[in-house]
Amino acid sequence: MASADVYSIDGRPAGSVELPAIFSTEVRPWLISRAVVVEQSRRMQPQGHFVLAGMQTTAAYYGAMMSYRSGRHVGKAIRPREKLGGGSQGRVRRIPSATSGKRAHPHMVEKRIWESMNAKEYRGALASAIASTASRDYAPASMAKDRRLPIVVSDELESVKKTKDAIKVFSGLGISTEGVTKERARKGPRRAARQRRSSHLILIVVNDDKGIIKAARNIPGVEVSTLASLKVEQLAPGGSPHIATIWSESAVKNVAEAVKSKKIE
Repeated sequence: MASADVYSIDGRPAGSVELPAIFSTEVRPWLISRAVVVEQSRRMQPQGHFVLAGMQTTAAYYGAMMSYRSGRHVGKAIRPREKLGGGSQGRVRRIPSATSGKRAHPHMVEKRIWESMNAKEYRGALASAIASTASRDYAPASMAKDRRLPIVVSDELESVKKTKDAIKVFSGLGISTEGVTKERARKGPRRAARQRRSSHLILIVVNDDKGIIKAARNIPGVEVSTLASLKVEQLAPGGSPHIATIWSESAVKNVAEAVKSKKIE
């Protein structure tokens, strides 16, 4: 059985741990990408339109197709439709081509917008994404080339409570923190929007949160997840499994059991 080096929070060797067989799973990028699409679709919000949109008008029904009166030989867009005062024909209402008319094909709340995936297939994608964190072929360029994968840190990592201490952990492990610094808080919705759109560069996976989530939440590009809430998209942002992942020792020991109970939420 393969093993991985365990480091202290200051980057010094602190022993080793046996890796579960899940870290030897075949990495299948196509399956990982599909699982990411499924997870992203679950965040989509159903859309619907007001049933009477474009129909609430005082226009009166005007004429018949074969009637002998003004407007008999006119185009289909006018004959016979709803009519308001103004001119011999009046203004058309209610039809999609009319001003303020109803929409031709409105969104329906009943429309199925979520992608589906078998639970067993999803667990396979999650296992494949976990295995990519132990493969040098999927290691990001920001990671030191001489560092053995996966990167496992002692359980002290879960108890880190300060942002400056979390940044020191990255430096000690040889992970580049370029651009991963605490920014000065300032007003402006555009900055907040940029941070929401940006993808994380470093993922920390822990068994239990004892302060690390609060310590790392203000670091742009860093995300922390417990095993219970771990998703494929966190291990492979955008469907690409190239992210620096740091595991706590307890998370490595319990990851196999956690994956067995996973399902799409």
